[in-house]
Amino acid sequence: MRVAIADDHYLVREGTRQLLEASAEIDVVATVENGDVLREVVDRLRPDAVVVDIRMPPTHRMEGVEAAHAIRAAHPGIGVVVLSQYSDSLYAFELFRDGTAGLAYLLKDRVGDRSELVRAIREVIAGGSVIDPTIVERLLARRRKLAPSPLETLTPREHEVLGLMAQGLSNTAIAAEQGVSASAIEKHINAIFSKLYLDPDDAETHRRVRAVLTFLDHVDER
Repeated sequence: MRVAIADDHYLVREGTRQLLEASAEIDVVATVENGDVLREVVDRLRPDAVVVDIRMPPTHRMEGVEAAHAIRAAHPGIGVVVLSQYSDSLYAFELFRDGTAGLAYLLKDRVGDRSELVRAIREVIAGGSVIDPTIVERLLARRRKLAPSPLETLTPREHEVLGLMAQGLSNTAIAAEQGVSASAIEKHINAIFSKLYLDPDDAETHRRVRAVLTFLDHVDER
């Protein structure tokens, strides 16, 4: 597999080159220090894949991502592995904004594991994609955070009733607090159980506890 490397730090660039060349599978055809030169090298040498740092001159922002998009647009058959020291999932979102085929996002901590880096190179050349497990965890956490809470389906009155349940009030006490009948409170509570997808076969005490835990968890996230 013919590979080009781009990184503005000489020691990192040379270290990556030596690491890859120690593998019988890799032939490093060029090492460069910025995205502009990398694109010229890719146009001229047509490597099978490139390994590029996410931040390079001139702005040290996301030149690696920009180079990845430009290379994939001009040469769809060339895979790109972006190396980053940043575990922020937003960088991964930017890299994969137009699709994941032929792209990999790895943290630089993985570079020391030659088999991991070679595997990523092999995968992007085949048109696949690789994303660092740490980033996957952050993306899942972000998705969970952005996912709508079932509490959002409750009416304002149901929110009030659930809040009073969380304070430990009985149905009778909640009815008195709300100035309505106990049967009206029971209807609200049954609606809460239903909207929170609490198993109707469970005991009411158990469902009350789970409903309160859901409420408290939502309050903690806020």
